[in-house]
Amino acid sequence: MTTRPPVFSNHGCRLNAYETEAMKELASASGLENAVIVNTCAVTAEAVRKARQDIRKLRRAHPDAKLIVTGCAAQTEPARFAEMAEVDVVVGNSEKMQPDTWADLAADFIGETEAVQVNDIMSVTETAGHLIDGFGTRSRAYVQVQNGCDHRCTFCIIPYGRGNSRSVPAGVVVDQIKRLVDRGYNEVVLTGVDMTSWGADLPMQPKLGDLVMRILRLVPDLPRLRISSIDSIEVDEALMEAVATEPRLMPHLHLSLQAGDDMILKRMKRRHLRDDAIRFCEDARKLRPDMTYGADIIAGFPTETDAMFENSLKLVEECDLTWLHVFPYSIRPGTPAAKMPQVDGNTIKDRARRLRMSGEAQVEKHLKAQVSQMHQVLMENPHMGRTPQFAEVHFDAPQPEGQIVPVQIKRYVEGELRA
Repeated sequence: MTTRPPVFSNHGCRLNAYETEAMKELASASGLENAVIVNTCAVTAEAVRKARQDIRKLRRAHPDAKLIVTGCAAQTEPARFAEMAEVDVVVGNSEKMQPDTWADLAADFIGETEAVQVNDIMSVTETAGHLIDGFGTRSRAYVQVQNGCDHRCTFCIIPYGRGNSRSVPAGVVVDQIKRLVDRGYNEVVLTGVDMTSWGADLPMQPKLGDLVMRILRLVPDLPRLRISSIDSIEVDEALMEAVATEPRLMPHLHLSLQAGDDMILKRMKRRHLRDDAIRFCEDARKLRPDMTYGADIIAGFPTETDAMFENSLKLVEECDLTWLHVFPYSIRPGTPAAKMPQVDGNTIKDRARRLRMSGEAQVEKHLKAQVSQMHQVLMENPHMGRTPQFAEVHFDAPQPEGQIVPVQIKRYVEGELRA
């Protein structure tokens, strides 16, 4: 049989994408060949459906390959994937980051290696079993600083796929970012599952803001630092200080808001109320007037009435959110919300549509306001880069990829900024 390098298919969040890149290195080091690896997502029922669909498609395309399924859905529903005729092995979220796992898979594992290698994720204490240098575009790299979640929101299955919160020590993070800067990266994004819980399991219990300030102090040659999704109610004083005083920290925060109605927030078991979200957005923007926000919002959570939904819809303008991630509520078996009175499916779709329309209007407003403004644009490819607020800027004349280019936005045409 002709040997072929492994084929990887990634689903879901940025952390999953990071771990897929790490698995590529582990698989290569082990000598694994003629294999297909699917890294699944469990955040919604639709995500699981798409993963299963992808597995069937990949099996048809690679009939002789060893098909390995891993990721959050494999962790939370291992039997469901093991029962698929297309699947040879199911590997858990902790196991997928271990070199020994890949060494065993590279050996002729059919009939010798267990078909399901999924252990208790809650017993895992290690954060990043395999750090990588350079995942992302040639201009932007992602660094995992945290994994898992100690909270138990009633709609969320992710803690059961990722385990409890674990933090990467600050010194390890700083050393990795130094290596990335030495390799020419001009922007680093800190990523994790529950970013604002970073440090709670470390000595002295430092906060995320302490990590950010330490990175900016100890890596002075890093031009730009971003933070992925955060829980605004857990933002610490040092992070707010960084927002106010550190221009290298990009003015773009993605907030895990989920809803804009207090009763729904309580039923979700969130730790904030709508006024907390509004107050945070106002406070951060006072410190950094050019701050923009993204947010996750769920449409059609169980028991959500029309009036409750309207509160979520109004929150988009009250917080002046720009980049919305809208999730139609999806039942996740085993979560408390699955047992609550459900909203009609067509109503959920309509509410998600209305939220997306509101988000599109906010994006248009933001982009139009950028015309004639000066921006430092980080080029992701010769014809497109991003502002500090993460808006795309398109260029007719090619620019040096990976470089930060000072430009004036000339016009807004067909939904795009041009410079």
